[in-house]
Amino acid sequence: MKKFLFVGLMFSIIAQLNAQNKESILRNLENPDTLKQQAAVNKPDSSMLLVVIKTVKVVDGDTIVEERVDTISSKGDVFVNPDKMSWVNTSGDTIKAEKGDTVVFRLGNKKMTIIDSKDKVIIEVPDKKYEKQKDDDITEYKEVKKFKGHWSGFEMGINGFMDKNHSMTQTGDLAWMDLKQGRSWNTNINFTQYSIGFGTDKAGLVTGLGLEFNDYHFSNPISLKVVNGITVADSSYIQAGYRVEKTKITMSHLTLPLLLEFQLPMGSKRKDRIYISAGVIGGVRLGSHTKVVYDDGSRHKDKDRGDFNIATLRYGFTARMGYKGIRLFANYYPVQLFEKDKGPELYPFSIGLVLVPFD
Repeated sequence: MKKFLFVGLMFSIIAQLNAQNKESILRNLENPDTLKQQAAVNKPDSSMLLVVIKTVKVVDGDTIVEERVDTISSKGDVFVNPDKMSWVNTSGDTIKAEKGDTVVFRLGNKKMTIIDSKDKVIIEVPDKKYEKQKDDDITEYKEVKKFKGHWSGFEMGINGFMDKNHSMTQTGDLAWMDLKQGRSWNTNINFTQYSIGFGTDKAGLVTGLGLEFNDYHFSNPISLKVVNGITVADSSYIQAGYRVEKTKITMSHLTLPLLLEFQLPMGSKRKDRIYISAGVIGGVRLGSHTKVVYDDGSRHKDKDRGDFNIATLRYGFTARMGYKGIRLFANYYPVQLFEKDKGPELYPFSIGLVLVPFD
């Protein structure tokens, strides 16, 4: 009887020693950015494992790689046949241990790629801004670069007219439309924009909406009026002997641009880029009025709201460029300010600065 007990004890000891030589792997995914993994026990001192968690993100057009290094120890063993590399269930999650040094974790529709090198495990966690590519074994992620153009913002500049010969000085029959250039202000509020990239964050199309307000201050003490369907000068204030302090015409438009923009990197950040854009701007007139401030012994203001044969629809060309805090724009409208044959032949333009960008 003692002999049988002794033989059984010897077999038990041998079985325990053989079990300690088996390879073991622990896969336990506790939360989306933490993985605990126990390496195969090939050596008696392999009780610790170095895990590198690598997260790739895109922030404001820049690629940022974050790494965190953790050293973890085993809390248990999960035995896997190293030849078949069979599936293993751990805490309700599915793990596929594949031949080679790659492990793919599947959590619902998400995948995580584990690459086991000689002395560490690299874990790549894709960011939401990455586009998934199909592959049978390993999930790869391609960065989707987002283009953001330059349209929205608060702009101010000066207005002017060109005649049919592209002269900015009104003479002859157009002399009465001469402007006080320093007081003829252009104000734009571009309140929304949409950017469409060409597969890169450095080129694309830009559109949106804006409001354009134009003041044209006349150098001469006249206003505008419509006689027999034609817009002409109103000289009644001078003929009455009044002292005219200010006279102008104001108009507002809703604008819709379509711009082609290119950005040239001058540094690592998006704000360190030179941008150049050009395109067309469509506009619809929302309103217009004249204003005259005069003195006939007391100070008066006269406003006359009307269309004065100003074109309802128009289009123009625009060019824009900027670098950091300096941003310029220039607009030119090849459509006559007044309807054809119903007023002087003049073509408006404006040039100015973007004072407050909204991007």
